[in-house]
Amino acid sequence: MQEEPSFMLTRLDHIAIAVPDLEDAIRRFAQDLGLELSGREDVEAAKTSTAFFPVPGTKIELVHPLRGEGPIAKYLEKKGGGLHHICFETDDIEADIARLTALGYRFLGDGPKPGAHGKRVIFIHPKSAGGVLIELAQPQE
Repeated sequence: MQEEPSFMLTRLDHIAIAVPDLEDAIRRFAQDLGLELSGREDVEAAKTSTAFFPVPGTKIELVHPLRGEGPIAKYLEKKGGGLHHICFETDDIEADIARLTALGYRFLGDGPKPGAHGKRVIFIHPKSAGGVLIELAQPQE
């Protein structure tokens, strides 16, 4: 009998939207859509400026290039604004990386990096996930 895989993913953490103008996007989500801005954070490791809007069960994360550089700047040049990635929280990022690697998934980078809110994060290459960029994030203990 084949053993069922052990999944460490615990919930949808956030949906990220790349935006060319962070201030305009914050205004749109706060004033026009009536969502409450819960905070902003610059993430040097990812070269992004972020803003978060909680919605029941998850968050919307607006991502914008920090100092006009990094992967989000390249994304915006190529595609303009729009849905960038979805993020799942995990309680064991190393085990999930090992499990998914064994299943043939490729990752962007060699291992988890610092992300927003002090989480450790890694991205699954979109070519491994049907064209969807997926982030795994583990909160710090």
